[in-house]
Amino acid sequence: METRDIVATGICGALYAVVGYLIYVFLPITAPGIGVVRFWPSVVIPAVFAVLYGPMVGGLGAGIGIFVSDTLIHNDPVLSLTVGVTSNFVGFYLIGLISRKNFDWTKTLAISSVIIGLLSVGVGYALYIYSSINALILFVSLVIATYLVTVVIGFKWAEWRSYGIGSLLGLGVGSAIIGIGVWVYSQIFVLPAAVGGEANLPLWTTVIWFIWTFATEIPFLITLGPPILKACYKAFPSLAPQADK
Repeated sequence: METRDIVATGICGALYAVVGYLIYVFLPITAPGIGVVRFWPSVVIPAVFAVLYGPMVGGLGAGIGIFVSDTLIHNDPVLSLTVGVTSNFVGFYLIGLISRKNFDWTKTLAISSVIIGLLSVGVGYALYIYSSINALILFVSLVIATYLVTVVIGFKWAEWRSYGIGSLLGLGVGSAIIGIGVWVYSQIFVLPAAVGGEANLPLWTTVIWFIWTFATEIPFLITLGPPILKACYKAFPSLAPQADK
């Protein structure tokens, strides 16, 4: 990594930690019923850095930021390192990587449809099995709305097609790591007292954490990312990435 990238990583991590912590202080909202995963609109910060400076900067900055904020909030570095840091690094690395690819309209439509379809079928089936009809309706409505917004953005603003796909895929993978990771952690350790202090949680909690993470974060990535990036490109034209074929 170049000196510029190291500095950008530090700034990304600091902003992500501070903004995330302040949001939790003033809006301590967590997943309903099993409040391990927090309301986290600050995800747009490492997403922007991942696009501006590359996947490694976004991934490392997100990992550093989430570790600091996790430690301040629930004081369980093991949980943060195994789940929070891992999910954030992978998710934002993917956003930075995919945002630099070149997708035409056909690829954008096809890939977005596959991602949303898999999310709807997989999570929808799990919710149906657990008889959570209201949650099923809410989640399917959300993914359809997200799909429509992504398609509209990709159709009207070609420069944001790759970012839209990267956000869907990166957040989807990151959310899955969080859902599965926290459940596995609860089978081995006791969760921090600040987030319930429970252990041996049932498998269905994996689905709830996945839905909560994806549902509460994708709107911020899709709607806030492009205008922030556009402003950055206007102020610093040299940061505009060159799309890879």
